[in-house]
Amino acid sequence: MAALTDIKDKLTSAARAQQTGYAREQDRPLLGYAMTLTAYSGVLGAIAAAVRRTGRTVPDGFSPADITLGALATHKLSRLLAKDPITSPLRAPFASYQGTSGPSEVQEDVRGEGGRKAVGELVTCPFCTGVWVATGLTAGLIFFPTATRVARDTLAMLAGADLLQFTHAVLKNVA
Repeated sequence: MAALTDIKDKLTSAARAQQTGYAREQDRPLLGYAMTLTAYSGVLGAIAAAVRRTGRTVPDGFSPADITLGALATHKLSRLLAKDPITSPLRAPFASYQGTSGPSEVQEDVRGEGGRKAVGELVTCPFCTGVWVATGLTAGLIFFPTATRVARDTLAMLAGADLLQFTHAVLKNVA
């Protein structure tokens, strides 16, 4: 038992040294980041296991249309999840409302420390959320291609409509 305690103490000391060396005086939740990386790796492992178990084939690649529509859908769903007022209840445990940051988007500050802060940074950042969304869309194309394409194409249409709305607003202001 003493040997396990000694190993635990050494690991804890090494982790604290890494935290201090990396973050210095900043609040950077390395353990929380490690936890989100572990969760993401677990999701990838579960997808790979499901692919193998169900005998699905993973495509060698996607068509340019699939990639383009997937990029548009990832952009739109990431912003909906990370910035839209209607999804703020999902972010509320990890963030606090600060105001609006643009048309139909909110500005939020991350709350908490450690794992809570790391998750807060993930769910309030469309770039960070995008990794998870793209992974989900890719898995969807493998397991449920028809439904995923319908959802993806709908999100891509919304992204295109957003672009047209912003273009209209800019042109209106110029005129």
